[in-house]
Amino acid sequence: MLILISGLPGVGKTTIARAFAAKSGALHLNSDMLRRELGLMGHYSPEDKNRVYTALLESTREALLAGKVVVVDSTFYKESIRAPFRNLATASGVSLRWVEVRAQETTIRERVSTQRPDSEADFTVYEKIRDAAEPFLEPHLVLWSDAAPLEKMVDSLIEYTAQ
Repeated sequence: MLILISGLPGVGKTTIARAFAAKSGALHLNSDMLRRELGLMGHYSPEDKNRVYTALLESTREALLAGKVVVVDSTFYKESIRAPFRNLATASGVSLRWVEVRAQETTIRERVSTQRPDSEADFTVYEKIRDAAEPFLEPHLVLWSDAAPLEKMVDSLIEYTAQ
């Protein structure tokens, strides 16, 4: 199974993905951590973004072929980023579950105003991605990270992926 956790910067994607992976045993992959591993922190040209997503897709492919349940967290804010992962799930014969994490803008502003270990995004980056984001047209689970405790969101995610 492939679980893709999407959302704008500062909504809590990584926190939820880590907690879900810890409870479910899934492998957690993250675009920001991969960006760091590739030495691309601070590099956001289209070519650099493509390198990160290509590497993320390949890591996901390898894990799925090894029979692992994989949870990937990234913004997935454009269809052009989502489509290769959807195609990978189909080609791999695994089920795909989309999750969109949201939070109120006041919460996001507060979260991105402090330095976070895995993300360089500040409020300006949040606004840029928010304004360019394309809506999901397929069924997906929506979690409001500032409206529910982490454990409840993880339980909702486990229930959603069991369907």
